[in-house]
Parts: sequence; structure tokens; C-alpha cells
Amino acid sequence: MLNFQPLGFIQQALATELGVMAYYTPGGSPWTSAAETARPPLVFLHSLGGGSSAFEWSKVYAAFGATHRVIAPDLIGWGQSTHPARAYSVDDYFYLITHLLESLTQPPTLVVATSLTAGVVLRLAALRPELFKGLFLVSPSGNSDFGRDYKASLPALLASIPGVDRLLYQVGAANELAVRSFLSTFLFADPSRITPDTVQGYLACTQQPNAEYAALASLNGDISFDLARYIGQLQTPTTFVLGAGSRFSAPAMVKRLASLNPNAIHPVIEIPNSGVLPHVEHPAVVMGLLRRFLATA
Repeated sequence: MLNFQPLGFIQQALATELGVMAYYTPGGSPWTSAAETARPPLVFLHSLGGGSSAFEWSKVYAAFGATHRVIAPDLIGWGQSTHPARAYSVDDYFYLITHLLESLTQPPTLVVATSLTAGVVLRLAALRPELFKGLFLVSPSGNSDFGRDYKASLPALLASIPGVDRLLYQVGAANELAVRSFLSTFLFADPSRITPDTVQGYLACTQQPNAEYAALASLNGDISFDLARYIGQLQTPTTFVLGAGSRFSAPAMVKRLASLNPNAIHPVIEIPNSGVLPHVEHPAVVMGLLRRFLATA
């Protein structure tokens, strides 16, 4: 896989029960000096769509390496981490995120997350509030929010048919034309902002051996849930950020979710002219919002 790490960041490895998790952090070795240890940890978690990896946050997390112990993992099944051939579940991600926080940080920890991963983190924070100091969540979703049955949708049904699921992945994700089409049609509000390195970053991840297992578990609905059922239990101070032009995680849905728990979730910030991943499309804007969040957290 090509190297998409920002300057000054290196790849490290964390052993888990599901395999080896790659993660990116500043410097040449794990933190040992008193100054490095004193920096508050800041964890960036990518979304769970085809081609996702820590690359998604790389244009943002690089700006915080001097002030925080940045940890940006490729979750198991994604990026340069182990890709076990298995049926992935929400419980797998509960375990992976918990193991990451307990192994590499001293909770409670500041966590940044996206989309379906943000929904998983929100549920985990409701179950294990002691793990989290603050949440900065971009376009959070459970994919089946407010009673919507995502598993009944056409993409989920097709991705559940043996044989068809692998063909769907190869044709619809694991080639450059498919990646460009997916980015321009679904992820970006303005396709002119798609850069060659973004295409190559996503493409390299879709073509990893067994990459389809984690991606199809998201597409077929195995990791879908109604986030509205859990959001009222959240106690951790949380900021929601969303793209006004998102074709996933519709802005109205994200705002409706936030309204279920205004004591924990505020502010809710909408970025104009942005799709579901404003940190990829407008990294400088998201950097500024994250700095403001960290100043209060």
C-alpha cells in the first residue's frame, strides 16, 4: 500500500484479539519523554465505508501532532491493519475501540469520529462513559435511525446475496473508476475538490486483500442500528459537525438526533458546501472547529 502518512507521523502496531491494528502517531517511537507523555491523547477514528482508513483524517490530525498525542488507527478490516475474513459486528468495534483507548491512552480520552463509527462511539460512550472525556463527531449515524430499516434497502439486500456481494464490491468499489464515482456522487458536495491523492488513498484501501469483508458488513446492514434508541443515555460532552450537502447522514436527521439530548450534545455545527466528510472536503474549516472544541474540552 502507498504511504499516505503526513510528514512526521509513523506507523505503529497494536495487537488485538482480531488481529494487528495499525495506527499513526507523531515521531519515531512510542512516547517516552515526560513532555510527550504530558500531552493529552487525541484519537481520530475513520468511517466504515469502502476505502476508509486513517487517511480520511490525515489532513486534519497532522495539525495537532505538536500539542496532542495523536492516535489515528486503521481499524481492523481497514487500511493497513489485519483484514480477517469474518462477519463484522457492532460488538467487534466496541471491543476494538475500547482496547485501543485502554492500551494507548489513559482514559477518559478525547475522541474524534465519523459517520457510522461516530454512531458506534456514541453507543459505547453511553455504555462506558469513563472511557471518554469529550466527543467531536462528524455526521454521526446508525444507518437505521428513527425506525428506518436500512437492511430493507436495495444496497443492503444486494450486498447480502452470496456471490453478488463480492461482485458488487469489485465493480462498485475496488477500482479507480468506481472510487472516483463514489467520491463525486456520494461523499463530496463539490467534485472539483477531489484531489488525486484522495482517489489513490481510497483506492489503495479498497484493494487490500479481504478488504471486502468489513466494507460489506457496513453495506449489508450488519452494523446498522437505531442511534435514537441510545442517544439519550449519553453523558459525555459532545459536538456534532455535519455537511450541509451530505447525501448520507442527512443534516435534518443529524439535528434531530442531537435534539434528543441537548444537555450532552452542543453545539451542532453545519458546514456549508460540504458533503458527509467535511474534514476531507474542507480540512482547514474542521481544524478550526476542532481547535475550538479542544479549548473547551
